[in-house]
Amino acid sequence: MTPEADETGTTDAPTQTFADLGLDGPILRSLKAVGYETPSAIQAETIPLLLSGRDVVGLAQTGTGKTAAFALPILARLDKSQKAPQALVLAPTRELALQVCEAFERYASDLKGVHVLPVYGGQGYGVQLSALRRGVHVVVGTPGRIMDHLDKGTLDLSELKYLVLDEADEMLKMGFAEDVETILASTPDDKQVALFSATMPAQIRRLSQRYLDDPAEITVKRKTTTSSTITQRYLIVSYQQKMDALTRLLEVENFEAMIVFTRTKNDTESVAERLRARGLAAAAISGDVAQAQRERTIKQLKDGKLDILVATDVAARGLDVDRISHVVNFDIPIDTESYVHRVGRTGRAGRTGDAISFITPRERRLLTAIEKATRQPLTEMHWPSADEVNATRLARFDDSITAALEQADRISRFRDIIAHYVEHHDVPEADVAAALAVVAQGETPLLLDPADEPKRQSFAPDRRSRDDRGDDARGGGRDDRRGDRRSSEGFTAYRIEVGKRHKVEPRQIVGALANEGGFSRGDFGKITILPEFSLVELPSTLPPSALERLRGTRISGRLIEIKPDSGGRSRDGGSRGGRYGDRDRGRRDDRGPRKPRRY
Repeated sequence: MTPEADETGTTDAPTQTFADLGLDGPILRSLKAVGYETPSAIQAETIPLLLSGRDVVGLAQTGTGKTAAFALPILARLDKSQKAPQALVLAPTRELALQVCEAFERYASDLKGVHVLPVYGGQGYGVQLSALRRGVHVVVGTPGRIMDHLDKGTLDLSELKYLVLDEADEMLKMGFAEDVETILASTPDDKQVALFSATMPAQIRRLSQRYLDDPAEITVKRKTTTSSTITQRYLIVSYQQKMDALTRLLEVENFEAMIVFTRTKNDTESVAERLRARGLAAAAISGDVAQAQRERTIKQLKDGKLDILVATDVAARGLDVDRISHVVNFDIPIDTESYVHRVGRTGRAGRTGDAISFITPRERRLLTAIEKATRQPLTEMHWPSADEVNATRLARFDDSITAALEQADRISRFRDIIAHYVEHHDVPEADVAAALAVVAQGETPLLLDPADEPKRQSFAPDRRSRDDRGDDARGGGRDDRRGDRRSSEGFTAYRIEVGKRHKVEPRQIVGALANEGGFSRGDFGKITILPEFSLVELPSTLPPSALERLRGTRISGRLIEIKPDSGGRSRDGGSRGGRYGDRDRGRRDDRGPRKPRRY
């Protein structure tokens, strides 16, 4: 019988802990530092099975906590004295591979000497080869680059003990089926295998039957949702910009009390301290805070003596304070269950609330997972401008003047002082009032200078429907001979050096660029394929770092040489002075997926 678990955490043991699952020592300490208190449904069902050595098939969406479900048992059983890789995790995209690698590193923070290596296309071989020579315990990679290393003989899987297929259905959709089977066949027969997939199509079922040994099947049902009274928004922001973004939000948002969620206890203290330095009433709580101190802090929040609470997931569980009008995810949680718990701290008992999440460009997958899990779209918000901040500051300044004018006795006494000053210094009263405002304000300017405003780039998914984009990544406009090189609104045309004579199709372009650059479907506009080269529309807000990631990408064995389109071409649509021949053939991962998904 297939065990079924409810993602909302409804189990026979609602107070179950990670220690109850068989984990102990450094692993538990790392989880406490990360802020994990109780396991999610997929973790509760999967971890004991993997610790016992059983093969597992897990049917779970991104955001259910499945990374910890396979990473924790692997870390618990690693032999740190062995130099050859003991665990291999296959992921469909470089973005997911990096996320999984970062999760392993967080969970191993209290395990000394554990080495985890991400392996993906677009990254130089030198870094990967050096790490492999030194010895790594866990390799997380995309199928194409793993195959590349196997072909070169630079990756030894002969002592592999654990193999994980993460988002297996996505890997097969992207054309990695043959690579995955080749990799599975190249590993020891006695390894333990865990396969995770959002769906169970026939191809995944055949893969499971062929390469897994009597696997246990775990299914996670989606019942997670958030209250309709909560307005959910997100802001695309780099990690370095988060504190600046939070400060500006606090100025322009009309909030009564707020919880700011961070991922670790160290970050709670750091963020709270920086807020206090800006004159804000903020305090931090985490799982390490004594219960008495926690109760005092929450009472201050309830009584209005504290306006901002910076907390981890553990510290905020069960927190119910009427004043909380806003929740800010300073660090977006890596599982949707935590997101729902966080957002649930506001908008309670029918009240309205606001939830704002800071999303770095690499975390867009988590945003998509949250929207799918909660069945509610999040609205992108723009970076608060200097003009908006200044308008808020002036309004508050006006309010403070109005409040002061209501204190008739004090105003009367200061009138005499002002009159005395005007009489003896021959200065207009308005200038004296302005001078007093300067004295009251101190060294910090009241208003921001718009001229000093740094340029902010939003690199969010394009949320328009595919029909609104005209001839786009579906393949429309492939043979546009009219010479119209104008880009669609919000997009910029980029030239890549592959075309019709290289037998390239739009789906190959989308697959390769999405895999190497971390793009979503909405990031592609019109694709025009010409005899010698192609034009691809990408967001006009594309940051330089995203373009840099595509420099080494190959399609049909050719370097794409991506660059902004200058508009020049010969009569036949070919590139002037084309200098690459069909002999320039690359390896599998550099060419992108063999059978990319159709868009």
